Amino acid sequence: MATFLETTEVTQETLKAEIHRLLDAGYRLETMTCVDLDEKTVDLLYHFQKDLQMIHLRMKQPKSENAPTISDVVFAAFLVENEIQDQFGLCFEGLVLNFSNFLYLEEEVATTPFCKYGITRKES
Repeated sequence: MATFLETTEVTQETLKAEIHRLLDAGYRLETMTCVDLDEKTVDLLYHFQKDLQMIHLRMKQPKSENAPTISDVVFAAFLVENEIQDQFGLCFEGLVLNFSNFLYLEEEVATTPFCKYGITRKES
C-alpha cells in the first residue's frame, strides 16, 4: 500500500506567514527537502514537528529564480539552505549566513551533485 506525504501548498508570498503560524503554535523546523522535478522546477519541502506530529509545507520553486530564505525567521535554516545551494544549485535570497555555494563543494566542482537537470551556478 502506497503512502503519500500530506503537504500544505504555499507560495513565495505565503511561506513566511505560514511558518510564523506554525512557530506560534509550538512547531519547530526539523529540516527541508529539495526534490528536482524537471528542467525548470524543484519542490522545496519544509518539515515541522510538535509532539511527534509532523506538518509539511510544499513550495514549487522555479530554478531560474532565487528562493526566499527562511533563515531570517528560523536561524537554523541557514545550514540546510546552504546545503541545497551546494547540492542542487538553487540560490536563496537573503540568507543570514551565506556560504555562496561552497559549504561543501570546492570551487573547481562544475556540476551540482544531486541535480538531474543542469543549473548554471550564479551568485546568490
